[in-house]
Amino acid sequence: LSKEFSSTSSSTTVGTVTSRVTRNGNVIMEEDLLNHEDIAGDRGMVDDIFDETYQEKEGPKPPLRYVWRNIILMSLLHLGAIFGLMLIPSAKIQTLAWAVLCFLVSALGITAGSHRLWSHRSYKATLPLRIFLTIANSIAFQNDIYEWVRDHRVHHKFSETDADPHNAMRGFFFSHIGWLLVRKHPDVIEKGQKLDLSDMKADKVVMFQRRYYKPSVVLLCFTLPTVVPWYFWDESIIISFFIPTILRYAIGLNAAWLVNSAAHMFGNRPYDQHISPRENPLVSLGALGEGFHNYHHTFPYDYSTSEFGWRFNLTTAFIDLMCLLGLASDRKKVSKEVILARKMRTGDGSHKSG
Repeated sequence: LSKEFSSTSSSTTVGTVTSRVTRNGNVIMEEDLLNHEDIAGDRGMVDDIFDETYQEKEGPKPPLRYVWRNIILMSLLHLGAIFGLMLIPSAKIQTLAWAVLCFLVSALGITAGSHRLWSHRSYKATLPLRIFLTIANSIAFQNDIYEWVRDHRVHHKFSETDADPHNAMRGFFFSHIGWLLVRKHPDVIEKGQKLDLSDMKADKVVMFQRRYYKPSVVLLCFTLPTVVPWYFWDESIIISFFIPTILRYAIGLNAAWLVNSAAHMFGNRPYDQHISPRENPLVSLGALGEGFHNYHHTFPYDYSTSEFGWRFNLTTAFIDLMCLLGLASDRKKVSKEVILARKMRTGDGSHKSG
């Protein structure tokens, strides 16, 4: 039994499976032989596939160097978010709806944008969609697309090592927020500088955002979410600032960070029990589908980051809608045969219980 590349106008199924038939006629999957070179060539990149050759340096770890500016700003942000929570009973329903809309749009800027489109090249987007996702990405304010992609590709290529920016082996707090409060490990910087980011440099939308990132954040992350409720339905400027802006921003950050922390520590591993990332449906709910993390690290080139389609996965539904509208195409999807073979070869057996 083998399944090679098959392609349609809107999606591509990838993978090869080998199996053997026992004497009683039952098919037993021996191993899945995903041809990473073919898949990488189809996407034009290999830098999000784990590097088995990396060796951590021997000797003592470098000392922690705190970034006090980030520590102070993150502390103030979360204090402001707590104040925003207290203001919710006083807010107009339109303001709360606006805050939810800002959260969803900003989240898509990360999940459908800097993650699935730019980091993994798991589908293709037209210029209008790329512009929309770039605007949404600036609303999210989680570093510009170029820097986000660089750090994320390093995370996949050297996952759970010193070269991983938010190495979960250093604990929940570090992988959640601590990595942003200290200087990067030298290996993160070294490996990040060696990545091939020519595709990012060739994308004029990405480089335009990088050039004007700070003013775009001031306008789109802080000013626009505050001004709209105050101007259009006469909401208090205090409520307008602390709920759709500060509270929404803090929730968006923590939802994304939970993918790095909780989804690397809590959950089952039906695809590969030898890696740290887990399947965490609660994280998927908050992060619009990014909590199917054992699957994602096993098959980083799958546009859905899951085998279950739209289940707990608003980002997949969004990408599918964009394809229906002609704004996206060429979604990469791993075949069912490859998924089953991988479960049986390296999974923890949890898939058998549903």
